[in-house]
Parts: sequence; C-alpha cells; structure tokens
Amino acid sequence: MKLSTIALCLIFLGTFTTSCNKKVAFKQGEFKQWAQTPPMGWNSWDCYGPTVQEHEVKANADYMAKNLKEYGWEYIVVDIRWFVENDKAGGYNQTNPRYVIDEYGRYMPAVNRFPSAKNGNGFKELADYVHKKGLKFGIHIMRGIPKVAVENKMPVKGTNGITADQIYSTKLQCEWLRDNYTIVANKPGAQEYYNSIFELYASWKIDFIKIDDLSRPYHKEEIELIRKAIDHCGRPIVLSTSPGETPFEAAEHVRQHANMWRMVDDVWDTFQLHN
Repeated sequence: MKLSTIALCLIFLGTFTTSCNKKVAFKQGEFKQWAQTPPMGWNSWDCYGPTVQEHEVKANADYMAKNLKEYGWEYIVVDIRWFVENDKAGGYNQTNPRYVIDEYGRYMPAVNRFPSAKNGNGFKELADYVHKKGLKFGIHIMRGIPKVAVENKMPVKGTNGITADQIYSTKLQCEWLRDNYTIVANKPGAQEYYNSIFELYASWKIDFIKIDDLSRPYHKEEIELIRKAIDHCGRPIVLSTSPGETPFEAAEHVRQHANMWRMVDDVWDTFQLHN
C-alpha cells in the first residue's frame, strides 16, 4: 500500500510538473484584450536614438513610476539596435557594426550598454526591475532575420537542420537600415524562426514589442508569422507595427493581427520658414 501510494504521488507530481510547464496557446483574437485603450509610456528613441544604456532606461522607469504611473503611463520601451555594441548618436553605424547574437541567430542585448544582460541573461533582469516598479517593459526589433545569421548559416531553433540561409530573401530589404533580410513566409523554418525569437522574449518577460519596417510597405505574410509566434509564446505581448502610413486597404488585416499600427510616418521636430 505504501509503495502504491508513493508511486501514485510520483505519477501525480510528474503530471503536475508537465502541466505547469506546458505552454498554452492563446485563442485566436485573444490578443485584442491586451491593450483595449491606447498604451501610454516612454520610448528611448526620441532622446537616445540607437545608443540608450541600461542606467538611462532605469532612470526613466524611476521617474515614470514616481510621477506618471498614477495617470496611466506604464510602458518603458527600449528602441532600436539594442544589440549593437558600437552604434553612434544621431545615426546608425552601418560600416562596421558589432552585433551581439546567439547561436540560433537571435539578437541579444549588448552587454557594454546593458550590463545585466551578461551570461546570456538578455533583458530579463532589466524587465524585472521595470516590473517591480509596477510598470511594463518593451523592446523594438526590425522585421526579418539578421544578415549575420544568414552569412554564418546559423541554425533555426525548433527545426531539424534548417539554417538561416534557407529562409531569407534580399527582396524588399529595408532601405534605411540593412541589418536584416526578409523572411520568406512559406519556407520551412520561417515560422520556427519567429517562434524562436518570441519564445526568447517571453522568457525575458517582455510585455510590448514595436516591429519596424513592417507597415510601409505592408508585409502581410511576415505579420501573420509574427501573430502566430506571439499567440504561441505563452506570454501576452502587445504588438505595434511601424512605421506609417499603414495602407488603408490593409486596415482589416492589421486589425486582425496587431494591437497598434501607425497612421502616419515619422514626425520630426524640424521647422521651415516660408515667405
């Protein structure tokens, strides 16, 4: 009887553990519940461009928690190129960028800018810091797969031997930032690559993601890959597509796949005098 009881307990515990660790996919359209009012927060781009550092992100989180949280401000978002060690203020270093990337072709935070990302921690510690303030944490990425992953034929996690050079195209590459290539949606491994990055972001406890070079021109197939990846990552991550103008004819599609989308292109604080 005692042995049977112990055996039953072990079986129960094993089932419980498996149940607890299982990722449950979100239902179709469930993401629409995650940002029912326009999210309000701070994005590092306007002040820091592609050079923001961890201590600056924390300082802005501290300020928001103290002064703005009670009025509904809650998102702290690290914008573009957090994975480049040697970017420059006022522009992008596209001559000799030093990318930080893992063995599966996924960008990782540059440790010289984000010290808590050491030892493969990624943004988890920084996200924890923001969450302890009662706020939410987000990041920016570019559409597609890193060129460096393609050039080095890095394996796509979750596949049986598929590598990055088998799922990319140079067509429709971003014109203003050349870090990534287009992912060809119908290639074996394409969905798995997006699944792998959102699996990583979920482990960092990311709450919000802004994806650039997605809406103008409108990349319908990659948006669908992204939607599926978020819905299966096990964490509710608000999706913002960028930049504008999002095509009017894509309105129904983007409504079914994203939480936020741009209506206009970037607005710059430049003024011209007219006679």
